[in-house]
Amino acid sequence: MTKRVNAKKKISRKLGASLWGQAKDPFNKRSSKPGQHGASQKGRASDYSNQLRAKQRLKFYYGNISERQFFNLFQLADKSKGDISENFVALLESRLDAVVYRANFVPTVFAARQFVNHKHVTVNGAIVNIPSYRVKIGDVVQVREKSRKLAIVIDSLQKMERDVPSYMQLDKDTFSTRLTVKPAFSEVPYAVEMQPHLITEFYSR
Repeated sequence: MTKRVNAKKKISRKLGASLWGQAKDPFNKRSSKPGQHGASQKGRASDYSNQLRAKQRLKFYYGNISERQFFNLFQLADKSKGDISENFVALLESRLDAVVYRANFVPTVFAARQFVNHKHVTVNGAIVNIPSYRVKIGDVVQVREKSRKLAIVIDSLQKMERDVPSYMQLDKDTFSTRLTVKPAFSEVPYAVEMQPHLITEFYSR
């Protein structure tokens, strides 16, 4: 288990926002940065600091993505036709663990990664245990039949704590979801403001 997972409860405080919009997020009780001098840190942030924070917010939002994976996705978005920011967000939202999280099959993005790793998910009927697997338009992502009785799945689908975005079609009866169109940044239900254009500036320095 990485240090990032162990310290995930401090991430929102560190980045100055409740990243996932959870009611039990420590940020809601104490918004200052973690550490002895967190509450006393003041001053105007530099352009670099704002760009770095924007990058960290988006990267941490998707859980356990490493810096290398994140940057590789950005490079792929940069090489693709169209707006870099739109391409980048679409690639992030097309990750299998992100799709599982958006569908409310599990309560958190961290749980989504573990859920996929443990072979609880199929794509077009075939088991896929790679969280970074890129889901294509028209692909059907489904919870395996033997995994549908897991308490985490039943509880998460009953609560439906997050809105299912318009680019996905959820069928709760069959425990499946389908990516219908390319995810657009304006349609992604982030709990906090994300600024992907600042990430483009960050990597262009």
